[in-house]
Amino acid sequence: MDIVVSNASPDPIYAQIKDQLKAAIINDQVVPGEKLPSIRRLASQLRVSVITTKRAYDELELEGFIDSVQGRGSFVASKNTELLKEEQRKKVEDHLKSALAAAPAAGLSIADLKELIDVLGVSDE
Repeated sequence: MDIVVSNASPDPIYAQIKDQLKAAIINDQVVPGEKLPSIRRLASQLRVSVITTKRAYDELELEGFIDSVQGRGSFVASKNTELLKEEQRKKVEDHLKSALAAAPAAGLSIADLKELIDVLGVSDE
């Protein structure tokens, strides 16, 4: 699992870290119970502040993706990964519903939206 942060991204660095770790958990790149790098080690590897990595870990813990144990570190939570995937699917559905609602005002048909998805690089593989 590689985490890449970019100062050019519009997203804050902590959010980039959080989103990449969340994606790795959802996509089974890391498994429940697996130990994550320590906050200090990850901060050092990414050349970012410890506060930045701590915020990412804290938010992941609040969302149920990781468990932190004082003195032992942070671990991928044993929460049902299928439930996590379903939650993410629901978010995608909500975004798609918003796009469908906004499409008529932009003069876009369903075919136009499908083409847009293809152009943006989302594949069904």
